[in-house]
Parts: sequence; C-alpha cells; structure tokens
Amino acid sequence: MASLPSKFHHFSSSIEGIELPLEFTFPFYYIPHQLSVLASNQLQEYLQNQNDFTHDFGHTDPTEKSIGKMFGVLVVQTADGQVGFLAAYSGKLAESNDLEYFVPPVFDILPAEGFYKKGEHFVNECNRKLAELESSSVWNELNHELNELLHKRNEEITNLKASIKSNKSKRDLLRNEAKENLSFSELEDLNQKLNYESQSEQIFLKRTTKSWNEKIAEVEQKMKAYKEEIEYLRNERKALSSQLQKKIFSSYNFLNSYGKNKSLYSIFENTVWKTPPAGAGECAAPKLLQYAYLHNLKPIALAEFWWGNPPASEIRKHGHFYPSCRGKCEPILGHMLEGIQVEDNPMEHVPETSDEIPILYEDDHLLIINKPHELLSVPGKQVKDSVYKRMRKYLPDATGPLVVHRLDMSTSGIMIISKSLEIYKKLQFQFISRRIKKSYIALLDGEVNDTSGVIDLPLRVDLEDRPRQLVCFEHGKPAVTEYEVISIKDGKTRVRFYPITGRTHQLRVHSSHPDGLNSPIVGDDLYGERNERLHLHAEKITFKHPVTKEVLTFQIDPEF
Repeated sequence: MASLPSKFHHFSSSIEGIELPLEFTFPFYYIPHQLSVLASNQLQEYLQNQNDFTHDFGHTDPTEKSIGKMFGVLVVQTADGQVGFLAAYSGKLAESNDLEYFVPPVFDILPAEGFYKKGEHFVNECNRKLAELESSSVWNELNHELNELLHKRNEEITNLKASIKSNKSKRDLLRNEAKENLSFSELEDLNQKLNYESQSEQIFLKRTTKSWNEKIAEVEQKMKAYKEEIEYLRNERKALSSQLQKKIFSSYNFLNSYGKNKSLYSIFENTVWKTPPAGAGECAAPKLLQYAYLHNLKPIALAEFWWGNPPASEIRKHGHFYPSCRGKCEPILGHMLEGIQVEDNPMEHVPETSDEIPILYEDDHLLIINKPHELLSVPGKQVKDSVYKRMRKYLPDATGPLVVHRLDMSTSGIMIISKSLEIYKKLQFQFISRRIKKSYIALLDGEVNDTSGVIDLPLRVDLEDRPRQLVCFEHGKPAVTEYEVISIKDGKTRVRFYPITGRTHQLRVHSSHPDGLNSPIVGDDLYGERNERLHLHAEKITFKHPVTKEVLTFQIDPEF
C-alpha cells in the first residue's frame, strides 16, 4: 500500500454506510455532504484543543486583535479507495502559511529568502523614507508657513476687493449727484479725481497680490526639493508594488483534473476583472484542490466554514458553512474543476410551478398580489419564471412596465402591479419620494433584547462576492430600518420591520449583522443558515391610488 500524503486525515469516527456523492459539491451554493460535515466537526475539534499555534479567534472573548478565519475541508479518495479529508485556511493563520495540520498554499510568499519578502523590503524602505520626509520638522514648518501665507493673502485680497467695490459704488453715487450741482469744468475735474482714485486702488490691488504671490513662491521654491523627492518615492513605491504583484500572480499556477496548469493571469484575463484581485488564490478551496491534484487524490466533496469573530463589514457566524467567494474563487475554481462532474447550480434550475399568484385586489389600473416565496420578481439570466412573466400572460394588453417594485426571490408578500406606463410612473414617484409605507414580518433565529428600535447601517454590494451586501460607512448607501418585536418563543423572535430605505438585502443584513439585531432571519442562506424557506414576508402596504387619490391599505399574514 502506497504511503499517504502528510496532510491526509483519516476520519476519527466510522464512515461505514455513508455513500459517496455522485457529483462534486457546487462550491457557490450547497448543502454540505454528510462526510463534509464530519470532516468539519473533526477540524473544529482540533481547533478547539490544539497547541500547534496561537491565534486569537475571539469567538468566546473578542478583543481588538481577534480575527476570525474561513476554513475548508475537502473529502478525498486515494487511488486504492481510502477516504479521508484535507484541511485548509484562507490567507495566513498565526502569521504562517505552513502549519502542520493544513495543506500548504499554492505559492508561498512568506519565506525570507523569496522574492516577495525581498520586494516587500524595498517597498517598506520607500514607505520609511516617505514617512521621514512627510513628518520632518522642516517640511511641516514650510507647509504651515505656506498655509498661513495663503490664508492671509486670500483674506487681504478679499477685503481689498470688497473695499474697492464699496468705493466704486460711492464714486458712482457722487458722479450722479454732481451732474445736477456742478458746472461742466467742475464735473470734469471731479471725474478726473475719481478716475485717479479708481486707478490707484487697482494698482494697489495688483501690487499687493504680486507681493503675496512672491512670498508664496519663495516658500514653494523651498518646498520644491521635498515635493520632488516625495513624488519620486511615491512613483517608485507604485512601480515596485506593481512589479511585485505581477511576479506574485505569475508565480501562482493552478492544476485541474487533467493536469493542466494555469497562472492567475491567464485565468483572469478573460473575466470582467482582467487582472486578479488582491488575495486571489489564497482562499481555502484552491489550496485544497491543488494539494489533492499534486498527490493523486480524488476530490469528493467540499465545505467551508467560518471560525471566530466576524469581520466588521461582513456577516460571518461562528461555525456556519459558507459558499466560496465568487470574485476571487469563481474563475479559479472554474479552471480547477474542469474534468470533474460537479453538481448543477441550484439557482439556475429553480423548478417552475403552475400555482396561480393570489390576487388580493384588482381594478382598471392596478393589481395587488401576494407573491409566493422562491419566485423571482423579474426574469433572471437563467430562470425566466417570474412575477413579470406570469403577469404578462395574465395581462396581455397591459402597456409599460408591470412590476412597480421588487421583492427578493425568497421573500413572499404584497406587490403592486401596474396596468399602464402612466400608472407605473405615478406609483414609482410615490416609491421614490417615500410616500408608500410598507411593513414586513420576519422570524429571527435568536432572541432580540430591545422591544423596538432603529437600525442605521449603510450598505454596499460586496464586489468580490455578489449579490452579498456589506456594511460600509465609507462607501455604503444609507440604509435605515425601524423594528418592533412581536413575540419571542423557543429562542426565536418574531419582528415587524418598517424599512425607511429600500436597499438590496437591507432587512436580511440588518437582522444578521452584529451591530443590527445579531439574529439572522430563519432560512437566510446568505447571512444565516438555510431552512425550508426564508421567513420574511411583505405583510402590509399603504399608498395613494394614482387615479382615485384614495389612500389604500392592503395586508396579508405570512404562512409561517
């Protein structure tokens, strides 16, 4: 029997009777296979009890240095039929790329003798010189002097111009009065005197401006050598960083089941990104597959889970399973999984149903419907069944857009459908101007302490993992939700949400984020844990009828 690779782990519990999956895990949307769960449990037990490294995960007592980490397991089979698993972590762990229990990185950038550390040294040297220049007392004094001169110049010139303008008004008034009281020769003498005053003021303004500019130019000249050195160092740092990044990306080469190698550059050159994003190739899944291919191990199933304190912007729950990120991993795994039979993407094969959409109200201008959960509001790239498609069939003579607003595919509840472009525009205006009032019912996986409150967490899309949203105070759009607790039972909280804004996944993120309610909606497969459905329902809507001007309210209770 051939010796096993050093990173191959046997299952500590019996796996007899557990059937191997017929297809490999679709990494971007999956339910972990039983073997993946067993492997993850074994890895988590190791993390809880190990003494091989020191790392502050912070899941029991968070500190400023706490850093949670994404881990992955890959169930594999040897050539002689033995089934075990490999383990990996994303990025670095305990400032190391080489820990005994885990597979190594695809390319290790950390060795001191390697090009990365040498290149990093030169970049750091640029940073050191820049910091010295920008913090030097001479540079700071010159900056202070320049700012003082600019302030004083602007203040004096502004005052002078205001004085000149005021004096001009006085001279104009004097001229008008003189026309009625002075002789022609006296008027000429006065005009000559007033013109001389005006010219003198303009000359003084020019001289004053010139004097200030000369003083400023003198200081700027003293600063010139510093500015040139700072600009040179910044350009040098940029060039060094770019060269280093290119060399790193060229050094990352990924295998697939055919034994074909591809570099990061060749993998990303035909994507919308063109160049690899920072950190590409450092996630757990590519590390695991690379090690498996290098050691003739057959990939069977994959799972990844978060361990420890969540990052500030993302929603990551300790011990929860998560899909691979799309921005960094989708192109890489697309290459690495070539030749392997992979599960279909379930999001591309949502079964169409023949169920009628319940209509709560209808007149000549609009409809109110109760959208079932797991039905798109508008057609997707792969799935065409949607509210729009069904309403187009139900209203073949309707003009203009039918769907006035949207609900997430997994969210059920009230939607307004317009029958004409004119009605659509009028209803859209009410939405944009926030004149339409909506409320949602949700069941949260956890107990909420406060009985009511306001959640104010700005959101933006995670560019590397769409459609996931991030909390971002720098670039996020305002997102505000009011809430009130309805009841708490069996560790779950029923709440009513009043969204003030309407951002993508707003209620889902505000529920799950630690700075929100810290309790994901039951069944939230993006920010919580999958269930038979997402327990979120648009229960009530109030708006003014665009034709009758009557204020209408519609309400329907959820089925959960």
